[in-house]
Amino acid sequence: MVPDWPLWAGIAASFILASIYGTRRLGPEWAWVNRKIIHFSIVPAVLMFYYGLIPAWVFSIAAFAFGAFQLWPHLERREFSWYQIEHNYGEVFFAFSASVIPLIFPPKYTTALLLAMAVSDGITGIIRHYYFKRNGFNVKLKKHWTGSLGYFLTALPIALWLLDGGIIGKALWAAVLMLAEYQRWLDDNLAVPVVGSLLYLLY
Repeated sequence: MVPDWPLWAGIAASFILASIYGTRRLGPEWAWVNRKIIHFSIVPAVLMFYYGLIPAWVFSIAAFAFGAFQLWPHLERREFSWYQIEHNYGEVFFAFSASVIPLIFPPKYTTALLLAMAVSDGITGIIRHYYFKRNGFNVKLKKHWTGSLGYFLTALPIALWLLDGGIIGKALWAAVLMLAEYQRWLDDNLAVPVVGSLLYLLY
């Protein structure tokens, strides 16, 4: 019997590819928003993984492949200008992190962490983009508490849905990930999965 996962994996990949090439129409001036739209596009794949339609090893290989696909233009100094930013490897870190997480953690925790990386980070970036665009600052270099609030308000429902334990513990999980995203010493696409992985020891 032929397994169903190739079909589901193909559908999931089509969302991501469509977002990568679809955002091209918006152009480089929307690069920061385009990156977040691409973040959102991983959500169908994450949900398919959670409901058992895509095996962890398939998800991992696919995420690694997307990471390599996005790393190559950086190495060639020929970035996809509508969403890739020179010397900023965030989207590569995101994909490589997503390739490791399903192999380490159980499905529920994997799903919670990946959704926070995709949805909460995406919402955060878009809020900040519009805030700084309105106020005339360089959105590529700034973070603001409004985006962090958006992160927390989206990570909390994810925690309430997927994590066990009390409300306080789930709120703390969302808050710590928010702080990991906000800090400025390490790219948040590395900081959030690393901190989220450490939180699992407490979870």
